[in-house]
Amino acid sequence: MSSLTFTLLGPVRAWRGETEIDLGTPKQRAFLALLLLQPGHPLSPDEIVAVLWGDDPPDSAHNQVQRHVGLLRRLFESDLKARGASRFLVRGSGGYRLDVDPEAVDLGRFRALRQQATAASLLEALALWRGPVAAGIPDEIRSHPAFVAVDGEYLSAVKSAADLALEADPEVADQVLGVVRDAAARHPLDEALQARLMLILAATGKQAEALEAYRTTRQVLADDLGLDPGAELQAAHQRVLKAGTEKPPITLQAPAQLPADLAAFAGRRHELDLFPRIDGKPRAATVVTISGMAGVGKTTLAVHWAHRIADHFPDGQLYLDLHGFHPGRAITSPADALHSVLESLGVPAAAVPASLEAQSALFRSLLARRRMLIVLDNARDTAQVRPLLPGSPGCLTVVTSRNQLYDLVAEHGATPITLERLPYADATELLSRRLGADRVALEQDASAEIVELTGRLPLTLAMVSARAAMNPRFSLAAIAGELQRSHGSLDAFVGESSHSDIRSIFDWSYQVLTPAAARLFRLLAIHPGPDCSLSAAASIAGETAAEVRQSFGELQRANLVAETEPGRFAVHDLLRAYARELVRSDDMDAACRRLTDYFVHSAAAAGRLLFPGREETPLDPPAAGSAPASFRYAGDAVAWFDAERPALIAAVKTRKPGVWQLSLLLEMYLDRIGAWLIQVEVQTAAREAADTPAAVAGTERALGFAEGRLGRWATADRHLARALEIFTEIGDSLGQGRTHRLMAFLLNRRLRHDEALSHYAEAADLYEETGFARGLGYLHNEIGWTYILIGDHAKALEECRLAIESHRARGDRNGQAAAWDSMGYAQHHLGAYDEALESYSQAMRLYRSLYDRSLEAETLVHIGDTHQAAGRPAEAALAWRQALEIFDDLGHPDAGQVLDRMRLVDAR
Repeated sequence: MSSLTFTLLGPVRAWRGETEIDLGTPKQRAFLALLLLQPGHPLSPDEIVAVLWGDDPPDSAHNQVQRHVGLLRRLFESDLKARGASRFLVRGSGGYRLDVDPEAVDLGRFRALRQQATAASLLEALALWRGPVAAGIPDEIRSHPAFVAVDGEYLSAVKSAADLALEADPEVADQVLGVVRDAAARHPLDEALQARLMLILAATGKQAEALEAYRTTRQVLADDLGLDPGAELQAAHQRVLKAGTEKPPITLQAPAQLPADLAAFAGRRHELDLFPRIDGKPRAATVVTISGMAGVGKTTLAVHWAHRIADHFPDGQLYLDLHGFHPGRAITSPADALHSVLESLGVPAAAVPASLEAQSALFRSLLARRRMLIVLDNARDTAQVRPLLPGSPGCLTVVTSRNQLYDLVAEHGATPITLERLPYADATELLSRRLGADRVALEQDASAEIVELTGRLPLTLAMVSARAAMNPRFSLAAIAGELQRSHGSLDAFVGESSHSDIRSIFDWSYQVLTPAAARLFRLLAIHPGPDCSLSAAASIAGETAAEVRQSFGELQRANLVAETEPGRFAVHDLLRAYARELVRSDDMDAACRRLTDYFVHSAAAAGRLLFPGREETPLDPPAAGSAPASFRYAGDAVAWFDAERPALIAAVKTRKPGVWQLSLLLEMYLDRIGAWLIQVEVQTAAREAADTPAAVAGTERALGFAEGRLGRWATADRHLARALEIFTEIGDSLGQGRTHRLMAFLLNRRLRHDEALSHYAEAADLYEETGFARGLGYLHNEIGWTYILIGDHAKALEECRLAIESHRARGDRNGQAAAWDSMGYAQHHLGAYDEALESYSQAMRLYRSLYDRSLEAETLVHIGDTHQAAGRPAEAALAWRQALEIFDDLGHPDAGQVLDRMRLVDAR
């Protein structure tokens, strides 16, 4: 068996050999973390419960501990027999212990290295830390003294390393400095740690930063605790002062570096309202981040707002392009940026410190008690920006980036503003300002088309406007035609230089992605819907959901995708076109197959739960890497259909191989929600993609029934007759039986009940021959409904009872619900209103358990009809109103009939 290794100094993780183990829930990881604190040391169940649940454990706490034990044993030892002994997680000495070598746990290695007590061993020990101990487990557990004590071991090791470094040569101090600086930043009130930071800074020639650290700590102590520095911190301050003298103050220049404001700036009123209020009063240093995809107008907005507020910053306005995304030049390093900024402020080149830390400290010192506006444009990430942030109240920094700078928001309280594409009115205003309001008003339809075809991005609108302005004899309709002909590609947006060429601009963002994120971005181009679920993306990429979630996080930070709702991601049309140009055909073919199989097998799983009476569509196994969804509850299956509906419909319309199967799996769902026009479109596309006689027959049948739902009788009959003919030719008895049932349903709609009964008899013979008992149960109900329409309610009740008994024997709640509804309808027409309401109540209970809202609404309509017939108009109106709300929510065409009932009652 492969050995186990663990990490506790940061997130709780485990590996069996080279394979990482999924440790499950946060509570289960917390249990493992508790065992890892002292490997080999037993913990009693009571001790474990006290840590995991505190003073108020649930009654099931000990059972939950045993469950965690069992689950971890199976994770650690995949070959563990049902009753075999565990090799690693052992019960004994009154408790549970984890029998692993202490060196298999990073905490054990940390402690061993710390005991060696050399600067090198302490640095090696501290390098094992990846964050607070047991990061990611519930906070109330991590705050237990057992875990807090381990965090204390880290701080003690840092201080020991600092003490040893101060006694060693400067090279060792340089190595230790980074660790001490990071620890000091996380523990600003630890005076002993801050004192050591100051001394190491001074020892490595960074006296200015050491003095800045003292001033910062003194202020934090005063603000947070109302205290002055203690003896140790004051002593360190005196040592730093003796080690060197502070440089004399430098007379600041007042730079005015803002680029020109755009004369044609338009819109963005909502975003401008989100900026912090600037009124000239000193306040804490303010940071604003503006993020968004390429071409969305980040720089334009930043510069426009900076000009509006520049008068509030009399000490000057700095502007710096950090070149975070540029194909032709390297990213500007923080050191280069600071050097440039210091020179702009009047610091002689010879007086600019050599190290980044000293430059940053000098920058903050120079801006102390001054009011300055700084615009940092086109930043790559927070690390590039952090040394350029002033610490003085009254300064304002505006940072633009294609990435979402989460750390600036979390660490510095930055105000985040995310730019989306322009609203339609703003985009039209921008077009009018660039081309003239008269020209746009003269061709309003063409202008509207240009606005939409440019994706409402300021950059693409500017490019198209430039073409129109340079060719005033071109009509806007002609330019819209050019865009329409190139729609789905980027050919209409080729600029003069890389700064205006849309492909180049997108490429700047794409080139800095990790390989995994870049691959996912390319493959998302094949997804047909408006947004993509996490599980669908996992199948497209052939990766796990966790791997894809990590890539999505990177794409979100780069503003190449947007999370429209939790777990669903959208790509802008122009970015999709760009991605489509990048994806390789072999990757695309395999990804398309995985995505189609995800849709097909997920829809089949949802359909089996929601429509158990439906004949199974034979399916090949899903392609390797495709991970179809599974469902435990009907509500989950309905939610999946609802969320994926646009993508499923779009997938069928691609007419790719295999989508005809998806169309048949969608048939019942689309019918239930009343999407009959969409059904016609879907089944028409599927019929064109059908590649076998069975596929043609199935799509002809579904198309015929949808046409019948719309009252197009001749077309419906033609398609259904063709389906029946093909099913008969290929010997598909179940296909013939279902076609007969659909034909009978439509004949009943046309009051041709005797013909309907004849088709039901044909279906019954076919089902009996094949032994399709479930289908016979549905036939009893459908025949019963036909007798209701004829007026023979006694026969109807007999058939409905047979249907209920058949479905109950098979546990088919869907079939039972339909039969109870039919029985209630028959009882209503026999005048047995109370019995009818009881039957409807049974149907309602079942439909609600199945989340079948459409049929729930139909039953509510029947309940209302029964109350009305019984002389209870108020109860009738209540039931109809509930039905109408459901139909309206579904966009179901039957809403009109319910509304007519309510109006008729009101008129009386």
